Amino acid sequence: MENKEDGIIAENGKTEIPKDGSICGFDSLHRLLQSSLPPQLFQEVSRLLLGMNCGKALETLAIPEPAKSLSSKHDFDLQAFSFHAEKESLREPRIVRVGLIQNSIALPTTAPFLDQKKGIFEKLTPIIEAAGTSGVNILCLQEAWTMPFAFCTREKKWCEFAELVDGESTQFLQEFARKYNMVIISPILERDVKHGETLWNTAVIIGNRGYIIGKHRKNHIPRVGDFNESTYYMEGNTGHPVFETAYGKIAVNICYGRHHPLNWLAFGLNGAEIVFNPSATVGELSEPMWPIEARNAAIANSYFVCSINRVGTEFFPNPFTSGDGKPQHSDFGHFYGSSHISAPDSSCTPSLARHKDGLLISDMDLNLCRQLKDKWGFRMTARYEIYADLLARYVKPDFEPQVISDPLLSKKTF
Repeated sequence: MENKEDGIIAENGKTEIPKDGSICGFDSLHRLLQSSLPPQLFQEVSRLLLGMNCGKALETLAIPEPAKSLSSKHDFDLQAFSFHAEKESLREPRIVRVGLIQNSIALPTTAPFLDQKKGIFEKLTPIIEAAGTSGVNILCLQEAWTMPFAFCTREKKWCEFAELVDGESTQFLQEFARKYNMVIISPILERDVKHGETLWNTAVIIGNRGYIIGKHRKNHIPRVGDFNESTYYMEGNTGHPVFETAYGKIAVNICYGRHHPLNWLAFGLNGAEIVFNPSATVGELSEPMWPIEARNAAIANSYFVCSINRVGTEFFPNPFTSGDGKPQHSDFGHFYGSSHISAPDSSCTPSLARHKDGLLISDMDLNLCRQLKDKWGFRMTARYEIYADLLARYVKPDFEPQVISDPLLSKKTF
């Protein structure tokens, strides 16, 4: 077998995927290409893959030394970039610094639940501190960050991780929100005690002074392969809220909602400037879609999209099946990280590592949202009245598709 830096080519000529979850020994596709291509060629490839921000390659940000030190000590990927907007005559720049955290679980799923939760808190503390010392204004964690993504097992014992909106994890993050004047988005498994202990997949929005601004519950629940989440919770009932914070108007499109274009549209119609997509998704199922869907949403809706995915392979004590005829197994697959940010001008950041914890920081000038609306006129040229009419008819039992057939198709041909 050749050296992994050379592509992990086995003796049989086939490419093998490293078991550590890296891409041929590299943290990400971007770093693989950067190492493998001559600088001029890499620059052109990056232009095609990542786009251009205001006609230029996306700029990197200087990372403060305390954050670098935390990254080195605790071994998490740390990257920082800056999205610009064109200078305007009548408006000052509206620059917001955003942070995204991706991470693996801290302890095996067989460890006592209390230890698992405590371990996650301890693991995330230095990453959150790095965000705070870097001046992050809005920080988002991954979907169900306080627990393993155990919904594949269909075992109800994992419901113990559910908590109140103002529960332990919220209280833990409120301290950081107050300390760093930082808005924090905390996706949790929520227990709604006012409605019969019902569970929800929920994102809690914590204000920069430490108070709870509100919550949003996941709109779309997958029933795909191991993603049997409706065993635990059903579709949310909070609509498409946009939260007006000290730093801008934000929304949260939780995980599977990214596959639904109308879900993205609804947050845009309500005025979102940044939409966060905290997720937990595995390579075999969705990785080719991952860099496409969020970027499309950012372009179509003229807002920024922040995509967060957890990292690692989580093994569970009792094997389970996926309803696909394949043998039972004990893991969900590899959560491939690769968190990134997409801008309304079609530019995007390189992704974080595919196989390790990470913090992605980005400045973004929110003036870019309006500038792209003015440039492309998507809202002005949309035909919402036609869509509304079609959807109103579609949801009725007597709906008939508008199909005009070739009359010759009904005649026999010889």
